[in-house]
Amino acid sequence: MTVIDELVTLEEEAVAALAAAADLDALAEWKSKYIGKSGALTRLSRGLGALPPEQRPEVGRRVNALREQLDAAYERAEAALRAASVHAELAADRIDITMPGRPPALGHMHLTNQVIAQVREIFGELGFQVGESPEVELDAFNFGLLNFPDDHPARDMQDTFYVEMPEGAPSVLLRTHTSNAQIHAMRRLAPRPLRVLVPGKCYRNEQVTARSEMQFFQFEFLAVGYHVSMSDLKGTLGYFAERMFGPGTQVRLRPSFFPFTEPSTEMDVSCFLCASKGCRICKYSGWLEIGGCGMVHPTVLRNGGYDPQVVSGFAGGFGPERIALLKYGIDDIRNFYNGDLRFVKQFG
Repeated sequence: MTVIDELVTLEEEAVAALAAAADLDALAEWKSKYIGKSGALTRLSRGLGALPPEQRPEVGRRVNALREQLDAAYERAEAALRAASVHAELAADRIDITMPGRPPALGHMHLTNQVIAQVREIFGELGFQVGESPEVELDAFNFGLLNFPDDHPARDMQDTFYVEMPEGAPSVLLRTHTSNAQIHAMRRLAPRPLRVLVPGKCYRNEQVTARSEMQFFQFEFLAVGYHVSMSDLKGTLGYFAERMFGPGTQVRLRPSFFPFTEPSTEMDVSCFLCASKGCRICKYSGWLEIGGCGMVHPTVLRNGGYDPQVVSGFAGGFGPERIALLKYGIDDIRNFYNGDLRFVKQFG
C-alpha cells in the first residue's frame, strides 16, 4: 500500500470516528489518536523522509491538506458539542414563565407587638387614646414627680440605667417603667379629662433570667376625670381581662404599694388555663398575677396640673410579655428576644 493509499484510508477512518464522537471527552480522545503529537497523521508524516525525492512534494502536500481538513473538522465538532452542552444546561435551568411564581417569604408581627396591638384595640374600645413618652428620661419624670423622694426605698425596687451627664446637669436615665407617661400626658391635657394608653420599652439593670430581662415592654393606662373611682378601675380591668383572656375571666385586686397610686393594688385574673381548678402555671392557686394598678396619688395629680380636690383618676402598668407568657404557656421570657426563629414562627 502506497503512502497516498494510507492517507486516503486514514482520512476515511478519521472522518467516521469524528462523526461518532458524542461528547467532549470522546472528541479529545479522537484528537489525540489522529492529529495529536503522537497521532496517526503525525506518525505518517514522519515517514516522508524515506520516500523517493520525486514523491515527497506531492505526498507532503496531501499530508498538509489532510491535517488542515482534520483540524477544521475538529474545531467544528468541538464548537457544536460545546454549544449543545450549553443548550442542555439552559434547557435544564429553563423557567416556565406560565407557571405561578414562588411567593416571597414574608415576615410577621412579633408576639410582643401582637399583644400590644390587642391591648390597643381593647383600650381603644373604652375610649383610650394611644400616646408616647420618652425612653431617655429625666429622673424627675421617672421618679420625682411620681412621688418618689430621693431617699425613698421604693427607688431600690427598680435598678436603673443612668446616663452620664456633666456635673450640675439634671439626672438622666433610661426609663424603668412607662409610668413616666403620666406626668407628660397630664401636663399636656390638664385640666381636661383624659384617657390615655402608652405602650413602650423599659430598661432595668437586672440579672437576665427566665423571668426577667434588662429590656422589656410595658403599657401604661391612665384615666383622669370627675368622679373617677375604684369601681371604674375594676370595671375597666374586668373588660380588659375578658377581652384578652376570654369570656368569664374574673378579676381580683390585692392590696399593694406603689408611690404614685393610693390605694395601690395588684391585679390577678382567674386562671384561664385550668378554669381556676389549679395548675402548674397558676401554682395551683387558680389565679394569675398580671400587674400593678391603683388610684392616682393626689401628689401625682397635682404635679400633673390637676386639682385632686376636683378630679381623680386611676392608672396601671402591665407587661405584654408577661401576658403572653401566661396566655401561651411560655416558660422563658428570653425567648422573646434571642432571635430563635423556631420560637418566633410559632406565632406567625
